[in-house]
Amino acid sequence: MLQPRIEILSERKLIGMSVIMTLSDDRTGALWQSFMPRRREIRNTIGSELYSLRIYDSPYFKNFSPDRKFENWAAVEVKDFDTVPTGMESFILPDGLYAVFLHRGPASSGPKTF
Repeated sequence: MLQPRIEILSERKLIGMSVIMTLSDDRTGALWQSFMPRRREIRNTIGSELYSLRIYDSPYFKNFSPDRKFENWAAVEVKDFDTVPTGMESFILPDGLYAVFLHRGPASSGPKTF
């Protein structure tokens, strides 16, 4: 089983695409298939890392259901939000304590990490 690294991260500015989904209707693959061909449209990126974020509301894991909705992101880090390509959004990842799961390998093996 993949173990996360627990890290304190500083604030990050991200630009990417997001989708509201459920675990029973997981569209992570489709999200990344939409994002990857367009990621080079994003100017002033920082580094080469790709960010896959899942944002759950506070009661998400109480009375868990695979049909409960969450927000899923495909994004890259940027210096600023001066230019956000059409069809993409900006997101500020607040500083704080995070579980970081590092995926290495082709996108086709991504579901193992997710």
